[in-house]
Amino acid sequence: MKELADILLVDDEPNNRDALALLLTGAGYQVEAVGSGEEAISLLDRTPYATVVTDLFLPGVSGIDILKKVKADAPYTNVILITGNASAETAVEAMKEGAFDYITKPVDFEKLKILVAKAMEKSRLVAENLYLRQQLRGRYSFDNIIGHSPAMQKVFSRLEKIVHTDSTILILGESGTGKELVARAIHYNGNRRNKPFIDINCGAIPAELLESELFGHVRGAFTGAVADKPGKFELANGGTIFLDEIGTMPMHLQMKLLRVLQEQEIERVGGSRKIKLDVRVISATNADLEQDVREGRFREDLFYRLNVIPIILPPLRERREDIPLLVRYFLQKTCTVMGRELMSVTSEAMRALESYDWPGNVREMENVIERTVALTDGDSIDLADLPAAIAGQASLDLTGQDTAIRLTEDGIDMPALIADIERKLIGDALSMADGVKARAAALLGLNRTTLVEKIKRLKMET
Repeated sequence: MKELADILLVDDEPNNRDALALLLTGAGYQVEAVGSGEEAISLLDRTPYATVVTDLFLPGVSGIDILKKVKADAPYTNVILITGNASAETAVEAMKEGAFDYITKPVDFEKLKILVAKAMEKSRLVAENLYLRQQLRGRYSFDNIIGHSPAMQKVFSRLEKIVHTDSTILILGESGTGKELVARAIHYNGNRRNKPFIDINCGAIPAELLESELFGHVRGAFTGAVADKPGKFELANGGTIFLDEIGTMPMHLQMKLLRVLQEQEIERVGGSRKIKLDVRVISATNADLEQDVREGRFREDLFYRLNVIPIILPPLRERREDIPLLVRYFLQKTCTVMGRELMSVTSEAMRALESYDWPGNVREMENVIERTVALTDGDSIDLADLPAAIAGQASLDLTGQDTAIRLTEDGIDMPALIADIERKLIGDALSMADGVKARAAALLGLNRTTLVEKIKRLKMET
């Protein structure tokens, strides 16, 4: 959006126009003054203004016509009407049409300056809000969901079909596949994009606090509830609520969530008043909810309510053809943030990145690229610059062919081979455990001390 010009002044009486222009210029504003509604419409087509000050009655195109033009095309522009006392009733009607305010003749200059200052501040806030929303839409556009593989084309096809609906959506995929990014893209490209997007990770909040976080509470509902507090559902009213890790929700809250979805209303904890809602629900999980339903850990009726439209995000290992595209995307993003020239990737390093299984999926790749760019001095990334888990796997399998180990008459370098295998397994375990060595050691059947010693011996960066 263009930067807003200050004020467009419209008055067909030259003396009044000159006096008002002088007043507003003296108050520090830039003023464009014209003598007809036609001139004003022409300028509004070319230039966004923060505030329009116009006489209500103009020959030809009137002040009401200008107001309608502004309301249709420029929600950030405020209109102040100047009217004679006899037409104050008409001005009040214009207020109902969206005018910011009106002032009667003879104009009280001090009152006008106060009105203009308020209008300018409101325009600035509205314009900033629109700009931020445009930035969010750009950040979470479908263009930022990277992939040209058949698996991702299926995802894009489904997103295009459902983005303008209000149906409940369940996003399924492993950790790191981009479930929250997809949820935000659905919101910011859909009909509710100008309303709130509220997210909550159901697995990150203790069960005893989750109910209050979701549905709010009234004063005195429990120890520490010193005031009424709205929950996430109320905060999302009119927009979208994203329930991440929905599979971790306790059974008693699953029942309450089911009622909310059925009735489109909530009751705060400790309260009895029903609060009507208009909220789109998008949930996500990396668990197998159908298996959880069969084993009694998740309500079947809630599952069907949430799973109206499922979106399945494939893991990165199942769309390897997207890896070079993602690598280049994250390289460009990271180099820009770090103020570096765009780095290249050698063919050997790219083969290693393509052959790695990426247990942490796209999130792991983004972290790997960021770390590699930060630690690499040159202008290209080679195999040696990559983390040991990725480079180690590449040394075992650079071709993607059968990796069975066979002893020949020439012999093999067994210590080096074992070291490569250890690097790969340790790297995979650390990725799966989000870098937590105790968890990685448990995955490998080792104690933490042994794992740390192996990492040091193998000279692995962690």
